[in-house]
Amino acid sequence: MPLSGEAIRLMNYIDDVAVTLRRVLAAAPSLSAEERARVAEHLEQARPSASDVLQALASR
Repeated sequence: MPLSGEAIRLMNYIDDVAVTLRRVLAAAPSLSAEERARVAEHLEQARPSASDVLQALASR
């Protein structure tokens, strides 16, 4: 079954998020321990999280 345009668009958004996360990983070594902790806390508190979205996709 072919994917709808909306499904393809959502998958492209996911690819964009993955690119952003790779950039975060690449930049993380240049941060101080305090900066890494603050960025990690910010990521932890970001909503919706990837797991929130995955749960919503799996439950519907």
